[in-house]
Amino acid sequence: MEALSRSRESGLDLVEIAAQASPPVCRIMDYGKYMYQQSKREREARKKHRTSELKEIRMRPSIEEHDYQVKLRNAEKFLGKGDKVKVSVMFRGREMAHREIGRKVLMKLAGDVEALSKVEREPRIEGRYMTMILGPK
Repeated sequence: MEALSRSRESGLDLVEIAAQASPPVCRIMDYGKYMYQQSKREREARKKHRTSELKEIRMRPSIEEHDYQVKLRNAEKFLGKGDKVKVSVMFRGREMAHREIGRKVLMKLAGDVEALSKVEREPRIEGRYMTMILGPK
């Protein structure tokens, strides 16, 4: 009762903090301001929390060196942001007979971004594509 009268004198609210404690813990504060700050903290936490996306990089088994370097930079950028990267090598026509070339390209990329990533799924054939998934470390 004393706390209730004190809160009325000061024009603030009496807020129960821990109801299970013996005796219950209460605090004299401006409840509206407290709720505003609480929602502000939750918004900040949501803003900082980022879900990782799955980005895809497509290549051909006969990729040229400059094109490979561009794809490598993109993979590094995606992994640096915390996204997973799905790397695909597309085979056309008779290229399906030389799958080992596509596997070499994928393993070369995995080796080049080894400092930033780990291989989450080894290269495997899915139709005309050989895919591999890299995740950030």
